Amino acid sequence: MNNLPLRRYRLSLGCFIVGLILSGLTAFPLLSELRLLATSLGISNAADYQHLTGLHHWIAFVLFGLEQTNARFPFLAYGTDWLAFGHLCIAVFFIRPLFKPLESDWVLQCGLVCCAAVIPLALVAGQVRGIPVYWRFSDALFGIIGAVPLWYCLTLTRQMRKCENPGLGDRRFCRAQSPSPGV
Repeated sequence: MNNLPLRRYRLSLGCFIVGLILSGLTAFPLLSELRLLATSLGISNAADYQHLTGLHHWIAFVLFGLEQTNARFPFLAYGTDWLAFGHLCIAVFFIRPLFKPLESDWVLQCGLVCCAAVIPLALVAGQVRGIPVYWRFSDALFGIIGAVPLWYCLTLTRQMRKCENPGLGDRRFCRAQSPSPGV
């Protein structure tokens, strides 16, 4: 099999896995991350969120709410711990496709369905929870951005299958074939 599609596949899927892991790890320290963001935006007192506008208002408002919640009800942060853990667990499911791409289409397809589901969730649940429109769209982008490498990997899987099975159609990209173990 041509190694170039396999390398591209693994690089794309590897980036997707790293993104899931980073999303998971950054969900643990929300309060400290939000404080750092607020400081970098010049927000010195989150309780003054009413006097701010736009993104500054939103970040200060969220920080104030998170500080109040963590002070009074710290157990609620346990929910975001599970969110983080969920991202890490989902990343594990993509490890097998990394090494066995021709046997793992269903994992990529399931991932694409989940990426598509991010969009209505962000838009509908965000509306219900009072999340600003610009923030809902940025959340929805995670579904779109996540779908790109998964779609690309499925395309590469089809190409790699054609190289293995000459009767499947166009094989122009199969030149310079070399054996590739583990596919």
